[in-house]
Amino acid sequence: MTAAYTLGIDFGTTNTVVALAGAGGPAHLVKFPAPEGELFAFRSALSFHAPPEHPSERTIAAGPWAIEAYVEDPAETRFIQSFKSFAAQESFTETQVLGRRYRFEDLLSTFLLKVRDYAGQEMADLPSRVIVGRPVTFAGGSPNEALALERYETAFRRMGFEEILYAYEPVGAAFFFARELDHDATVLVGDFGGGTSDFSIIRFEREGGEMRAIPLGRSGVGVGVAGDAFDYRIIDQLVSPELGKGSSYESFGKVLPIPNRYYSAFARWDQLALMRASRDMREIRKLEREATEPEKIAALIEVLDENYGYRLYRSVSDLKVALSSAQAAEFRFEAGSIGIRREVARADFEGWIAPELSLIEQAVDRAMAAAGLGPAGIDRIFLTGGSSLVPAVREIFHRRFPRERIETGAELESIASGLALIGRERDLGRWTQAA
Repeated sequence: MTAAYTLGIDFGTTNTVVALAGAGGPAHLVKFPAPEGELFAFRSALSFHAPPEHPSERTIAAGPWAIEAYVEDPAETRFIQSFKSFAAQESFTETQVLGRRYRFEDLLSTFLLKVRDYAGQEMADLPSRVIVGRPVTFAGGSPNEALALERYETAFRRMGFEEILYAYEPVGAAFFFARELDHDATVLVGDFGGGTSDFSIIRFEREGGEMRAIPLGRSGVGVGVAGDAFDYRIIDQLVSPELGKGSSYESFGKVLPIPNRYYSAFARWDQLALMRASRDMREIRKLEREATEPEKIAALIEVLDENYGYRLYRSVSDLKVALSSAQAAEFRFEAGSIGIRREVARADFEGWIAPELSLIEQAVDRAMAAAGLGPAGIDRIFLTGGSSLVPAVREIFHRRFPRERIETGAELESIASGLALIGRERDLGRWTQAA
């Protein structure tokens, strides 16, 4: 790589994508020779493994290699994913991993260095400047934006960058989309990630043969209103009741409800393995003897003991994909002695995610209010991110705008590519900020 290239990194809750842009033309995605084949969407995950007989022989993997290591030996592997969700949380100070303390910036820098290693020659000679995507609103309650950017800064400097600039993720997607524009237009971009949903409105104008972009308004929802929340709703409706949620147990002659907290870990599949050594797990084993439906608690214990979390979330993903194109689809989760099958209507799924859809709708309206525009003032709408494929999400925009104005696509590549393109803008200050 030469200094003529600009580099954009979309560090996402679920996936991370890296793009390079030269002096002209489209951006180029960095590819990774993963076990299942070459890919550009690199899973935002880490695994730490140390065999009990040789604890000093610790190995660290990232992306699909981290998932592979965890699935092969979950008992001796610490798996961490979706850690972007903790970037702006003051309550998250550090976590213990195989006897070592890791702050957020330690996790992120470890991950980024592994990304560089797996990319090989494509990231062997990095430029001094990088454009990093950031959400409009960081995930979590009362997020501390300054803290998040400070942590990002530390991690990216460890990667070797001297100048680290940040651009809003939907702005990156807008730059990617603007390549296709052949006329002046006001564009609303919706970015639906795993942890946040963000929106930006940008005016693109031709001036002296070049495209000039003017930011008009932005908004975001960062408190669990994105793809991960949709997953949890499916599990809460289809799986948790089959594992004892909503049932009862007997204690000292009283019939009491099974505590719901046992099922909160299903919000993130990697957290299920952590329950096996917890106090809750000891309580769950005892509940099997006292439950009014012990077979359901036995199934819960099997899911946790045998580490079926990854298979469960693959089943959830398959259902979401199927419901994106069909009015109904079968949910199928089969592992060990557990078999859960249920026909799911798209309308039911949309009812389950109604609270999240309402918050997304409100965020779209806030972005338009910030720009001082009504629906007639928006010429084009570009939706990106995996959850943009959910029909109920698209319907939010269909109710406001003519369908011919709405486009979707490049669900995983648009932000990173746009960030790289921003990096070659002459007026970087208009689109980026330092930490």
